[in-house]
Amino acid sequence: ARVRKGARGIIINEEGKIAIFNKVNKNEYKLPGGGIDEGETPKEAFKREALEETGCQIQIIKELGTIEEHKSLENFKQISYLFVAKVVKDSHKLNLTEKEKDEGARLLWVDEQEALNLVTNCFEQLKESKYENLYHSKFIAMRDRYIIEYYLRNK
Repeated sequence: ARVRKGARGIIINEEGKIAIFNKVNKNEYKLPGGGIDEGETPKEAFKREALEETGCQIQIIKELGTIEEHKSLENFKQISYLFVAKVVKDSHKLNLTEKEKDEGARLLWVDEQEALNLVTNCFEQLKESKYENLYHSKFIAMRDRYIIEYYLRNK
């Protein structure tokens, strides 16, 4: 099986709201994060992804652990390293890929319960994009719901 490693998690701003990355055209709401590049540590990857997707420099305050997803239809295993971080500096400028722009990506800062609701409720409303099938997107929604619930239980 192919293995992909990622880093993702909860980013909290000064108002105590958390970052949710919304891909409008797919009805997808997810936590910031993404793949770990060659030669990067999970922490470095999370800081880079945070800067790209939220425009924020962050300080990692907690490691939440790891989560494994087994995508049997795609013979694919994903391991995510999970973090909690706080915003140190917000540039208010996202650095999005063409794919993300195409999917209508935008950033929301919402309270914790709202974050959980958005991620939970988008599961039934997800739409395919030319980049990702529904199977893949549903994994993201389930995973991120689980991460937020775990974070809220263990604060």
